[in-house]
Amino acid sequence: MGAGVVSLIFALIQTLKILRQDEGNESVRSIGKAIQQGAVAFLSREYRFLAFFVLAVVIILAVFIDYDILDRVGTERSIPSTAIAYLVGAIGSALAGYIGMSIAVRANTRTVVKAQQGLNPALRIAFSSGGVMGACVVGIGIIGVTLMYLIFRDFSIVAGFGFGASSIALFARVGGGIYTKAAD
Repeated sequence: MGAGVVSLIFALIQTLKILRQDEGNESVRSIGKAIQQGAVAFLSREYRFLAFFVLAVVIILAVFIDYDILDRVGTERSIPSTAIAYLVGAIGSALAGYIGMSIAVRANTRTVVKAQQGLNPALRIAFSSGGVMGACVVGIGIIGVTLMYLIFRDFSIVAGFGFGASSIALFARVGGGIYTKAAD
C-alpha cells in the first residue's frame, strides 16, 4: 500500500510543478479553456453511459458469481464481494482517467508556452502530464488491490477489482481515441 501512496504523492508533486508554469497569453488560455470544456463534456457523457454498463456487470457478478444462483453449490457469499470489488475497480479506473485528462488538458497551454523556449522544455511539460496519469493508475491500482485483499482476504475477489478497472480503461481508451479523431 505504501508504494501506492508514494505513487499518488509523486503525481501530486508533478501536478503542482505543471500548474506553476505560465499559461500563456489570453489567446492561448481561451483555446485551452475550450479544449478543457470539451474534454470535461466528453468524459461526463462517456462516464454516464459507462455507469449503465458497470451497473449491469455488477448485477451479473452478484447474481452468477457471488450468489451462484445457477449452481447453488460451493461457497456462497453473504455479501456480493466480487461485485463490490468490480465496482471499486471501475470507480478507481474512472477516477484515474478523470485526473489524467484534467492534468493533460491543463498542461496543453503550458506546453505551448514552453515550446517557444525550445523542444526540450515543452517535452518536459508534456511527459510530466502523462506521468501524472501513469502514477495515478499505479497508485490507485496498488491501493485498490491491497484494500480488496485486506477487506475480503480472498485473492479471487481481487480479480473482480482488476476486471472493473480494466473494463473502464478499455472503454475509455476506445472512446478517447474516437473523441481525439473527431476533434482533429
